[in-house]
Amino acid sequence: MPSSAPDDLVVACVAAGVTDERVLEAVGTIPRADFVPAGERGRAYDDVPLPIAHGQVTTQPSLVARMLAALAPAPRDAALEVGTGYGWQTALLARLAGRVWSVERFPDLAAAARTALLDAGVANAVVVVGDGSLGLPAHAPFDAVLVAAAFPRVPPPLAEQLAEGGRLVQPLGHGGSEEVVLFEKRRGRLERRAFVGGASFVRLYGEHGFAE
Repeated sequence: MPSSAPDDLVVACVAAGVTDERVLEAVGTIPRADFVPAGERGRAYDDVPLPIAHGQVTTQPSLVARMLAALAPAPRDAALEVGTGYGWQTALLARLAGRVWSVERFPDLAAAARTALLDAGVANAVVVVGDGSLGLPAHAPFDAVLVAAAFPRVPPPLAEQLAEGGRLVQPLGHGGSEEVVLFEKRRGRLERRAFVGGASFVRLYGEHGFAE
């Protein structure tokens, strides 16, 4: 039987080991049902990935929460998200950070996310259509970078655009079986800080990702 409320996702996140109160508050406040395709709304509060257009899927909510908790965005942080999808993760990140720029490669998904974010009253997130592996140099540096697609290494532009002391979370792998890793930039270089968890992600395509 489908779940019925954001509180169900909070319970799932706690069960997955998330203790960050700001992250849990965001999960419990922002309705996932407003950020999924109409045909999937009955499963919006199940802790599962959901299919969206172009063979993409949303990230499992408890994994989104674990990634955000590892990223630990502060209220004044500038954040970059790679892979907007329908925008629920974007909305959560916008509740935790000061300003969010999100890059989505599919124009129709970007449009759907913009509409959902506007309807939810999220005013501090901007969705851009483009190659996420290039980042957004015009808005860099970023204090936090969240990548929602898999590649075996961090694309150099994302590392370059991360501020000194900034954090980056990315699934490392070839798509289908990844390890999600937290990095921190110290003395101009990325240092691996923590293993966030295992997961299955779609591939990161682009100039510094997989070829189309």
